[in-house]
Formats: sequence, structure tokens, C-alpha cells
Amino acid sequence: MATSVLLTGAAGRVGSAILGGLGQKYDWQLLDREPPPTGRDEEVTYSDHEYSVADLSDRAAVREAMADVDVVIHLAGDPRPEAPWDSVLANNIDGAHTIYELAIETGVEKVVFASSNHVVGHYETSRTPEIYRTADSYRLDGSELPRPSNRYGVSKAAGEILGRFFHDEHDLSVICVRIGNLTKDHPPIDYERGQAMWLSYRDCAHLFDCAITADVGFEIVYGISDNDRKFYSLDRARERLEYAPKDNSADFAEVEPPQ
Repeated sequence: MATSVLLTGAAGRVGSAILGGLGQKYDWQLLDREPPPTGRDEEVTYSDHEYSVADLSDRAAVREAMADVDVVIHLAGDPRPEAPWDSVLANNIDGAHTIYELAIETGVEKVVFASSNHVVGHYETSRTPEIYRTADSYRLDGSELPRPSNRYGVSKAAGEILGRFFHDEHDLSVICVRIGNLTKDHPPIDYERGQAMWLSYRDCAHLFDCAITADVGFEIVYGISDNDRKFYSLDRARERLEYAPKDNSADFAEVEPPQ
């Protein structure tokens, strides 16, 4: 079982959700290009873990942080949906390639890659708003081809394809998590798409815990809670990772939404 995990992009929202739920479970090595956050209402004490400040372009620093770890959770990159090409190319595509390449060089067993709902954003285009409602049975399950809705989505699709290559070429275990709409407290009650894509902090930590321990070669799963509204299937995450989400955006609906 994995005991040491490198978390890149540790200072971000997904990183804080993971550390908030799993901070005492693994030996964490943290890496971010920004210093540890201070003064935020987070249940994360970054000083409890070894923390490196470095950019993914600094191969020596990334390699040092990756030394002697079993698993890498790769969150780092430019998260902006409107990010320009030069940024997603350098930070997301080249950065992911660096992580996969150094994982092979350092003997890492698995990379869990934080992908995004933006990889498949244009599947929604002709189905809005019905796709967000409980009566609609359409589901994306991770087997479909990417249809990115922006250049950020293109970069995340590239990260998935790089993961497939490094798995096939080097037998590296790779799990890609297409993260939905992560919020700490509750989903947006007046936003149908946000409810359909909601991922709670608790379920986020649990999903990445499942990804750390799962015995799989390559997999793409969706990262949402067990919402009544959904257009992402959780079947692969349940079957391949034993994901058992606890939360449901419907539990927070204050006004009965359209069906």
C-alpha cells in the first residue's frame, strides 16, 4: 500500500480538500509555486508536511520532491478556463509531461492526474438545459472522446493522453479524475449545472484516497458527488476504484428546481 504521496499544486482548492480529509493518512510531500496559504479558513496545517516552493519547469526541484514517493497526485497547472495557449502549454501540458517523465525516472508507482470537466464541455452544447435535470438519462462515462470547451480543456485532454502513453510505454499506473464543481460548503442552489457537477470536499478526499489505493493500470473517472442531477456516470469510479460518495447536491436544494 502507498505510504508516501507527492501532491503538486498543494496550495489550491483541490489540494486543501484532499489534505483536509487525508492529511494524517499518508506521508505527504507538498509542492506548489506559491508559499503555503495563511489566514484562510481551511482545516489544513501545511507546516505538518514537507513543503517545496517550485515551478514545474524546475526539473531538479520537482525531481527532488518526487524522490522516494509511491504516488504522485498532480494538481498543479494554470486552472483558468480562459487561460491563453502559451500558459496552458507551459504549465499544463509541458508540466504534465515533466511529472510523468520524472515519475518513470524516480520509480513512482502511480500518477493520479487531476483532469477537468472542461475536457468534455462541448458534449453539453446541444443538450442544455435538459442534460442537468433528473429526468434526463444521458451520461458521460469516461470512454467518450474529448470535446474540450476551451484551451484549458484541451490541455487537460493532453494530460490524459500523455498518461495513456506513459502507461502503455512504461507500465505506469495512471488514474485521470475529471473533476466537476468542487465547493467546500454546499452546491449553488440556483444553478442547475453546478448542482449536476457538484463535488463535496468530503467526497473529493475520499475519491483521491480511492485512487491512491486502487490496483488499476489506466483509468478515467468522473469526480462528482452522488447527485440526483448528474450527466457524468459514477459507474467506473465505483467499480474500478471502489468510490462510495456520501453527498448529494439535492440535499441542499432550498427551492424545488425544474425536473
